[in-house]
Amino acid sequence: MVGDAGTEALSDAVGRRVRTARAAKGWTLDRLAEHSGVSRRMIVNVESGSSNASITTLLRLARALDVTLADLVSEGSRERTLTVTTHESRHPLWRGEGGGTAVLTASADTPDMLELWHWTLGPHEIYTSEPHRAGTHELLHVLAGHVRLTLDGQQHDLPVGAAASFPGDVPHGYANAGKRPARFSLTVFEPRARIRP
Repeated sequence: MVGDAGTEALSDAVGRRVRTARAAKGWTLDRLAEHSGVSRRMIVNVESGSSNASITTLLRLARALDVTLADLVSEGSRERTLTVTTHESRHPLWRGEGGGTAVLTASADTPDMLELWHWTLGPHEIYTSEPHRAGTHELLHVLAGHVRLTLDGQQHDLPVGAAASFPGDVPHGYANAGKRPARFSLTVFEPRARIRP
């Protein structure tokens, strides 16, 4: 996450949620660091609200704590049957150097993680993702521009209107292959980890 008007409040809220989830598991900072692969220092910064953690860091923490990314970043009650978010209530969880953003627009309260994202990539901007949990699947629909999807080292060019369905548990990334901003919607399904011994 990077700075804008709502980021400080979001960072504080994320910090409280990580701390609460860690306490619910009875874990120390060191144990969460061990299970997540995130340094103890970074976890302290996240929990104190003083760090604008990357999407990768938040995903690692969520997986280790057996919660979804939406559990950490969403404001709404998880008990509602209808949750509506507005443009004003959402803040980018990623900003690129070329003006790109990644915004979590909606999520579903299911046993597994189900999220809807809105991405914008500036000209020649690239976002690289590490593999998600085994069984993760992504759906991408290009709304404007030209997106280059890299999947396990192979590139696939997607013009406006094209859609792709692909495994998210391999290295992947998105790039703007054009000279104008590119926009796409992304749905991510990630199975929740089963209870560990």
